[in-house]
Amino acid sequence: MGDEAVYEIIEVAKKSGKLKKGCNEVTKALEKGKAKLVVVAKDTTPKEIIMHLPLLAKEKGARYVEVEKKEELGAAAGIPLGTAAVAVIELGEAGELLKQLGNE
Repeated sequence: MGDEAVYEIIEVAKKSGKLKKGCNEVTKALEKGKAKLVVVAKDTTPKEIIMHLPLLAKEKGARYVEVEKKEELGAAAGIPLGTAAVAVIELGEAGELLKQLGNE
């Protein structure tokens, strides 16, 4: 799955679904079993703040994706700053996009 496709899913979910932004909010969403998709920025420092997310996502059955830049991830989520992680709680109209990408 390319970064642009992931950003598109986040943008559509922002408009028609529900997002959680930031590592702490994403962790809470995963622990509650609400996250459908978790997106993490590879350029996050220190790495320790996101190291637990892949395993937690797998444990909770959420799809996990990495993108290159936290600034672009923040922009796709509609915030002026970069963010280390975003969780899609309700896909809204992005559900079809995620299904299409899963089949590629």
